[in-house]
Amino acid sequence: MSKRIIAVNAGPRKGWNTDTLINEAIEGAKAAGAEVEKFDLFNLEKYTGCISCFGCKKEKFKGHCIRRDALTPVLDAIREADGLIIGSPNYLSEATASFRALYERLIFQNLTYNVEKPCCNERFIPVLMIMTSNAPDTAYAALCKNYQNTLSRFIGPTEVLLSGNTLQLKDYSKTDWEWTLFDVEAKIKRHETVFPEECKKAFEAGLALAK
Repeated sequence: MSKRIIAVNAGPRKGWNTDTLINEAIEGAKAAGAEVEKFDLFNLEKYTGCISCFGCKKEKFKGHCIRRDALTPVLDAIREADGLIIGSPNYLSEATASFRALYERLIFQNLTYNVEKPCCNERFIPVLMIMTSNAPDTAYAALCKNYQNTLSRFIGPTEVLLSGNTLQLKDYSKTDWEWTLFDVEAKIKRHETVFPEECKKAFEAGLALAK
């Protein structure tokens, strides 16, 4: 029986850096024989992060967020999956608000506040977290390490793929502002030389995730 992988894009831009790396990881997972279902969080209807209702702390609901909205099918799919690919661009030194909304509810539903058994998740799955950024990856490596530690503790063993100093626009000359902070030529060169290698790494990570 083939494995089922859930992929989640927490970025808004189709076909750009985050989405491209996620899609490469998906192709890797498919190459290993997995079935993949992808969710684009920015395409979903209204949803929120954790509302602190503590419904998931009741015995009959443990491990399940009881909030019903557009994230419910995503959480349900992850709960039944054999692996998770999740990606977000870095916005102002954090993941997107969409990523945070899912992350809060994904983690908190498994948190028990019990010293002896702090996590009620009985089915750990491998996770690939992808983060892209206009800034160098060294600027947000610590942030991703924190996410990696928490995801590993509550969802399953997590690998992280970082892609920094990404190309944001196809043509920077068409902006209305002078973006003098960037070395545009260096960004273009990196996108042409380094980013394809990161795509290969994403493919290989997806392949490994599904094996």
